[in-house]
Amino acid sequence: MFLFKKIVSPLFLPLTLSLILLLAGLILLWFRKRERVGKILMTFGILLLALMSYNAVSSRLIMPLECRYPPAGLSEVRGARWIAVLGAGVIVEKGCPATSQLSRHSLASLAEGIRLQRHLPGCKLLLSGGAVFQPVPEAEVMAGAARELGVDEKDMVIESASRDTEEQVRKIRDIVGRDKFILVTSAAHMPRSMALFRKEKMKPVPAPAGLCVKTKETLTPNDFYPGASALRKSETAIHEYLGIVWAKLRGKI
Repeated sequence: MFLFKKIVSPLFLPLTLSLILLLAGLILLWFRKRERVGKILMTFGILLLALMSYNAVSSRLIMPLECRYPPAGLSEVRGARWIAVLGAGVIVEKGCPATSQLSRHSLASLAEGIRLQRHLPGCKLLLSGGAVFQPVPEAEVMAGAARELGVDEKDMVIESASRDTEEQVRKIRDIVGRDKFILVTSAAHMPRSMALFRKEKMKPVPAPAGLCVKTKETLTPNDFYPGASALRKSETAIHEYLGIVWAKLRGKI
């Protein structure tokens, strides 16, 4: 089921879906009786790709996810014994510093976890993430980066067996039990993560990191042109919406 999910879910992301529509339409254009259908498919493919590549669309897709939970205040996190940081991707490359091997979301989450830990002496930094398609678990790469940023080894706990968010929830539950803990993950991923933890009767304190949009953004010339960054935001948002739907269908949230 895990591998099936990893293979099928990308097919519904904007770039992949647009290319499928365009390719199918192009093939059908070669058949005189299917030209009309081919033109329709190509039109939908181009429109989908164009819309998802504009900030005006991508920001509105991702904002409801990112605005669900505000940044954690120090008064809210006091008394927590754990700071659980969820991995969000790494690219293992020998010779590179660990901080350069973390994805943008992983680095932002780790930085937020370390920031909070410095305000909470004695709080353990719990780094979660296994080796999915990389030779080294995400948690170990994050631990290396944390050491480079000055975190003491004794202040970290590594959970390196989980492959996805649902497994992270179960592994973290086994470690923290009913202790109060802070949950750090990307702002867009936070709603799904919180729902999964609450389903396990846990009460994490949300500390979102790595915001992609602001509630009030200044209009710039780039907003009038499509861009890869906007497409990336659209894909992130749709990935999370698909994850929420999938989890609801299976009764996980």
